[in-house]
Amino acid sequence: MNKEFEGNRYTQTENDHAGAENTGAGNIPDQGKKKSAGTGKKVVAVALGCSLLGGAMGFGGGILGARAARGAEGTTTILQGQRDTSQIQLAAIDTSRQLSPAEVYAANVNSTVGITTSVTTNLWGYQTTSAISGSGFILTEDGYILTNYHVIEDSTAISVALYDGTSHEAKIIGYDESNDIAVLKIDAEGLSPVVLGNSADLNVGESVVAIGNPLGELTFSLTSGTVSALDREITMSNGGTMDLIQTDCAINSGNSGGALFNLYGEVVGITNAKYSSSSSGVSVDNIGFAIPIDNVRGIIESIIENGYVVKPYIGVSVTDVSTETQGYGLPQGAAVKAVDGDSPAEKAGLQINDIITQAGGTQISGSSDLVSLIRDCEAGDELELTVYRQGENIQIKLTVGEKIQSAADNTSDTRTQQQTQQFPEGIFPWAFGGMQ
Repeated sequence: MNKEFEGNRYTQTENDHAGAENTGAGNIPDQGKKKSAGTGKKVVAVALGCSLLGGAMGFGGGILGARAARGAEGTTTILQGQRDTSQIQLAAIDTSRQLSPAEVYAANVNSTVGITTSVTTNLWGYQTTSAISGSGFILTEDGYILTNYHVIEDSTAISVALYDGTSHEAKIIGYDESNDIAVLKIDAEGLSPVVLGNSADLNVGESVVAIGNPLGELTFSLTSGTVSALDREITMSNGGTMDLIQTDCAINSGNSGGALFNLYGEVVGITNAKYSSSSSGVSVDNIGFAIPIDNVRGIIESIIENGYVVKPYIGVSVTDVSTETQGYGLPQGAAVKAVDGDSPAEKAGLQINDIITQAGGTQISGSSDLVSLIRDCEAGDELELTVYRQGENIQIKLTVGEKIQSAADNTSDTRTQQQTQQFPEGIFPWAFGGMQ
């Protein structure tokens, strides 16, 4: 869908924006990957709020918070106007043995944290402070922690509670609002980090467990279940969409930001939402959702190591070709509705009303297919596109660019010499409050 400015926020209108994390379902196999239909129910985020949060922090999607300078032991002092960076070293861990849920819990409960944030709002001239409770998990032994963006949104102070009973003040290192993730840092060493798995290896019916803090008071609870569906395109209560893992693990308020584990003890998702009953009184049980870890792994590493998020970018807005239009002889594909100036798409020769039917050898049946494909590319990748234009199929070669979201000054840059462009993410405003 097209993304347009609305004040300091982006909203989505008719068309998907290619190169986005607005990951539509696309061609989903029948194995549980069916788009959800309107059922009178809504999807809500599962942070626990004591009062309704007012306002929104985002300056558009994917902006990094970076409210405090970061450093690592042994690095030089950070000078004014500069940022220190951390180097990520990946270590392989043997996770070949399947564990029982009890073993997964024992191995990872010390990696699970509770997150409490203070939010100060100005209510009719009075400053009021409320608290939100959520979950998170430890990424590194030196104190990097992952949670949902909506857990820490608008926070003025963040406290992280460990399983051993200790608490630490946390700093926001960065966040990506459009993917609902945030990286925090506490001043601690020798922590027990989780092991990241591959969400792409999940199968419907596979057993999973979630560890978190439901209701903000039932701390370090485990719930177990199975993968109910993969790549489930979900419309959130704010009207935005995300592609999520669906699970029948009990996910409740306070579970936001917690880890979803497979039975090899690996994190495969980040719990962030659940279905909520509507006013019709229909009961909804055990329909929860988690962000696939593969979708955000690169973003997490970029926040920690570079202090900014880099995302692939081609610079087009696309929409689906409707069934009615196909009846007039047009093919399935991603129809180009807008081309950003000086973008990779413009340089390659893409035009408005082109229909992209194939990209990099992959069939494109709709806008979400193109969005997902570009999301998995890297800057510099070359794609050969098959494009339907005025009754003919033509071949166009395109070089993928990149979009950079800076943590230092909340501005964007591109490494393809684009000077103006829309941000290529599906930007969704999040609204939270109350227990749902």
